[in-house]
Amino acid sequence: MTDTKVYLLDGGSLVLDGYHVYWNRGPGGEVRFPVYSILVEHKDGRFLIDTGYDYDHVMKVLPFEKPIQSKDQTIPGALALLGLEPKDVGVVVNSHFHFDHCGGNKYFPHAKKICHRLEVPQAANCQPFEHLGYSDLTFSVEAAEARGQAEQLKSGQTKANTTFEGIDGDIELAKGVKLILTPGHSIGHYSLLVEFGSRKPILFTIDAAYTQKSLETLCQASFHIDPVAGVASMRKVKKLAEDHGAELMYSHDMENFVTYQTGTKFYG
Repeated sequence: MTDTKVYLLDGGSLVLDGYHVYWNRGPGGEVRFPVYSILVEHKDGRFLIDTGYDYDHVMKVLPFEKPIQSKDQTIPGALALLGLEPKDVGVVVNSHFHFDHCGGNKYFPHAKKICHRLEVPQAANCQPFEHLGYSDLTFSVEAAEARGQAEQLKSGQTKANTTFEGIDGDIELAKGVKLILTPGHSIGHYSLLVEFGSRKPILFTIDAAYTQKSLETLCQASFHIDPVAGVASMRKVKKLAEDHGAELMYSHDMENFVTYQTGTKFYG
């Protein structure tokens, strides 16, 4: 693994009302949006950013989001398309712990795990309006026990193998792979900037901006903890993309997602 490659692991899709996708702006009505994880193959190892959603959890807790997810769109299935297994991933980074970004964490007990230092405590003691966002707690024994939902935990999960290294600020995971702190959507949300040798960088907004329209209008999703910080983070993302000449990729933008390379195709 000498040249950096980025694979987008298609995790299926969900539905939200337009007024949740574009807070207080809309238009309303069902919006089906993609969910994906980002696998970075780097000379220093494999880094997985986010792990998608768990179909059974969504059907139990958020069935109104109408999940569509095939076997190949689960984390093990998406990795298998690349000839990989979860054990082949050395580092898992969670941009934040909303259910559609951590549902596959349970497949990586062996991996080093990284998140913002405030994210696990927030999931363990979230605001009332964050309960659905932080509803899948299988990523952390600590959070599940604190919320009185230890029944969610899977066999073999322990505090030791669900412990995270807490970080803060902008962090370089490996040369050319940078986590960009963009709070607002969640208390410790991260976006991702990846630089390559032979193409322009890619800046993954993740949930700092669900869609291209979100970023262009500075209209964030209704799922957030600090809307003022969220707008500041969108401005930060815009400037960073301009400064680096980066291509922007959005987390939940179906119109753009259908043009993205997924499966065995990669960026690099």
